[in-house]
Amino acid sequence: MSIYRHTETIFEKITNLAVVILGNSITFILAFSLVIYWFASGDFLTQGKHESIRDLVHAITFLSVFIIQKSVNRHTALLHFKVNELLMSHEPANNAVIHAETKTEHEIIGLAKEHAELIVHEEEEEAKSKS
Repeated sequence: MSIYRHTETIFEKITNLAVVILGNSITFILAFSLVIYWFASGDFLTQGKHESIRDLVHAITFLSVFIIQKSVNRHTALLHFKVNELLMSHEPANNAVIHAETKTEHEIIGLAKEHAELIVHEEEEEAKSKS
């Protein structure tokens, strides 16, 4: 395995872990608690008006990251479920793409190349049958 592939594999594992952590409800509760703690601390209360507004904007942005990631995780899982269901219900479909979301980027590129070759082959067969 090349260094590039090894690095990509490690990076994919780290990003998958980050997505799971950021999209978790417990993580949001911890982040919200941290924001409440900051607002209740003496530092926030002694700031000027502009610094307080800046901190409020940062807190809202910080918490929005967790909310957005949770929503994206939910919609992505639902989309994968629907696509997998469609693939399983269609007999000539390639079963290798079922649960493709669990594959590495390298494996997905390989599947895309196979699919492109299959399309070219089918187009050639169709052209031969027409002539």
